[in-house]
Amino acid sequence: MTTTRTAPASTELAMSEFDRTTSRWGRITMVAGLLLSIAGPLYLVFAGGLGIAPAQLWMAFAAVAATFGIIWIVEPLTYYPILGPAAMYQAFMIGNISNKLLPAALIAQTNIGAKAGTKRGQLAAVVAICGAAAVHLVSLAIFVGLLGSWLISVIPPGVMNVVRLYVLPAVLGAVLVQAIVSMKQPRTTVIALVVAAVVVFVVLPMVPALAMVSTAIAVLGTVLLAWFFRGKQVTAGTAEPIRLE
Repeated sequence: MTTTRTAPASTELAMSEFDRTTSRWGRITMVAGLLLSIAGPLYLVFAGGLGIAPAQLWMAFAAVAATFGIIWIVEPLTYYPILGPAAMYQAFMIGNISNKLLPAALIAQTNIGAKAGTKRGQLAAVVAICGAAAVHLVSLAIFVGLLGSWLISVIPPGVMNVVRLYVLPAVLGAVLVQAIVSMKQPRTTVIALVVAAVVVFVVLPMVPALAMVSTAIAVLGTVLLAWFFRGKQVTAGTAEPIRLE
């Protein structure tokens, strides 16, 4: 018989208050960020004398939505199981999720033995994102604000070309490995790799027009196949207790 360990009532109450607070202020912060980000372009459009008609504005929005709209759906579905609600507000406000914030959250969860999707994992993601953002801002201030022009002048062009070519694959490769190690789901990992290979080497060469939605195809295909081939037995009562120590 499996017994489920539960957190103390005080901890449960604190986490409930934490969820309510982050949900309230997260929405307020996201709306404020949205208004600030579009204030400048709207001012230029309607008061800058550029002569942009509303129809042109909507056509531009439609073009962007057609290109990136699928990402608006895929990214939240992909990141939420790892980050949780509070860290999602942070991540989408800060940006650079896949190459900075998600790796930080995964490493933090792995180091303290917290499973993604649990309260402890969510708190680890929140703290990790705070640390990643702080390091990022300090690094920008020093290596870009103070030393940027000098560093560019002394780095050989060949080194810069190598950095541009390999830095993104290196970062995303590390994220992939960290995610596989943290999730410990070999069946789902194999399915994801097979689906991605089929999309890249079979689907796209046959139908190049699907390139813009290839990520969505891979994600949705992996989700459906992982659910269809899931294990027959579902273990109950294994929820990780909330531990804040």
